[in-house]
Amino acid sequence: MEVRLAGLTLPNPVLTAAGCGGTGRELAPYTDLARLGAFITPSVTAQPRAGRPTPRLAEAPSGVLSATGLPGPGVDGFLQRDMPWLAEQDTRVIVSVAGASASEYAAVARRLRDDPDADIAALEVNVACPNAEDRGSLFAGHPEAAAAVIRAVRGNIRPDVPLFAKLSPDVTDIVTIALACVDAGASGVSLINTVTGMAIDPVTLRPALSGIAGGLSGPAIRPIAIRCVHQVHAALPDTPIIGGGGIASGADALEFLLAGASAVAVGTTLLHDPGAATRILRELEESLASTGLGTAAEAIGLAHRPHVPRQRIRPELPALAAVPNPPQPVPQPVPQSQESP
Repeated sequence: MEVRLAGLTLPNPVLTAAGCGGTGRELAPYTDLARLGAFITPSVTAQPRAGRPTPRLAEAPSGVLSATGLPGPGVDGFLQRDMPWLAEQDTRVIVSVAGASASEYAAVARRLRDDPDADIAALEVNVACPNAEDRGSLFAGHPEAAAAVIRAVRGNIRPDVPLFAKLSPDVTDIVTIALACVDAGASGVSLINTVTGMAIDPVTLRPALSGIAGGLSGPAIRPIAIRCVHQVHAALPDTPIIGGGGIASGADALEFLLAGASAVAVGTTLLHDPGAATRILRELEESLASTGLGTAAEAIGLAHRPHVPRQRIRPELPALAAVPNPPQPVPQPVPQSQESP
């Protein structure tokens, strides 16, 4: 199950998605964090944030809409309270960072770099944040803005720390954004963040979220995430990808690996099944065995290679069998009183 991720050696490819595992304390009674490939923290900002007022969550078909406003203790509170606890869990820590300007991202990275006790495996730069200097448009929506954030973070973190740009799918060409981030110094990309959506409460007749619109996550967005991972891996095959979006089973995780992800981030499913990460890890091992693959690394990008044998990917599906000269349906005459479809 061991995989390589931008210079990191992970015992397995299953990670937690930023924000969905809390600070780690909430998940620890249900999941041994040391067994996971890595734990991704909630997005850390320069200053403490209270986040948006409630309601912050609204159920949606096959998913959930959220608009939390990235609440948190700020980088100093994170380093004083959360980082020491995570260090005691013997888990690899990927710190998600966020900001309202490139300089704020840089300040968070600099503070993390200067703390001698911060044992950070990598950074995930959440560029799907509003740019306060550009009327609130997302950094991830523009190649130049996303690249500016990556350059700011790269210039304020140790050069040996891998840096992943977390991108939004709400763009015309996600490959262009990914390429801009890699050119600016990103070691890899994290695909995808939530898809922008909205719901109206039928009782109040008003938006269901206090922030009006929010981010849709869960199984509903998995096909979008798979498409993004496949596109970016096809264009940038040497760029490591953390794939995520609607992963609820080991078969889902395998789908991301086949599309080109080197690791997968489990998110929304943790809200109702906090032990899901270890279950998905076990199921992924079973799914790999069912395909005849010996290691997780062998599955990475396999969907891009020609002449892949027809083998079962999902254990619950029957194996595909070649049918020589399949029988052709006999055309039936259309009654004169009916129209052809």
